[in-house]
Amino acid sequence: MIPTAPQIGFDRFIQLDWVAAALKVRAGVARLDELNELLDAAGLGNEAKIKTRTKLNALVLEPRSDLVDFINRGIELFSGAKPQQDAAGFAWGSALATYPYFGKVAEFTGRLTAMQGDCSMPEVHRRMSELYGERGNIKTATRAVIQTQVDWGAIRRVTKGNRIERLAPKPVTDPMKVSWLIEAVLRYHGKAMALATLQSTAALYPFSFDQPLGYVVSKSPALELRAAGPSNQFVALRATL
Repeated sequence: MIPTAPQIGFDRFIQLDWVAAALKVRAGVARLDELNELLDAAGLGNEAKIKTRTKLNALVLEPRSDLVDFINRGIELFSGAKPQQDAAGFAWGSALATYPYFGKVAEFTGRLTAMQGDCSMPEVHRRMSELYGERGNIKTATRAVIQTQVDWGAIRRVTKGNRIERLAPKPVTDPMKVSWLIEAVLRYHGKAMALATLQSTAALYPFSFDQPLGYVVSKSPALELRAAGPSNQFVALRATL
């Protein structure tokens, strides 16, 4: 039996302003027409607009059933006083939990830029092709995710766009936002993670946390600490009845 290639899912550039507008719609402080006007102003064709709205629906407006509670909590946390910064945090966490392809590009980008602060675009494309297969749309989808991460303030493209340079991580000081982002990366990985690795996990490279994460996790109703021996602790999603 030939294994099925993993789905891409995230293959559109999603501007942060569009996510911020969708957040306002879900928070009840803006109308859907205002979001549609933003998309119209971007000059999107009808097909592109439909596909973009599909992504915004999944990220914000109409999340899939298993993520409704998670997304709703994120909207409550990130509909705050700093619209762009909050929108970036929400968008990243929602994209990680909703689209594994976005998460994998973020993970590779985080790993490849960890040592020297930058990496080449072809290296990211190569890693994604190794994982998802040599399909014609892999390069297009990866480019869309990278362009999205540029717009969301995580990286910038240099050397005529051939290299990616990591920008300074944004500090997240609200413990509830920290725990929500940790929950997002756990949902992306689909398994418990060692507490000691969370501070530097590659998929969350645009953020820095200054609180003791063990304490943050212990206060979260959605997360739990699990012991594996005398010195190893793992963080997992709390089981729901």
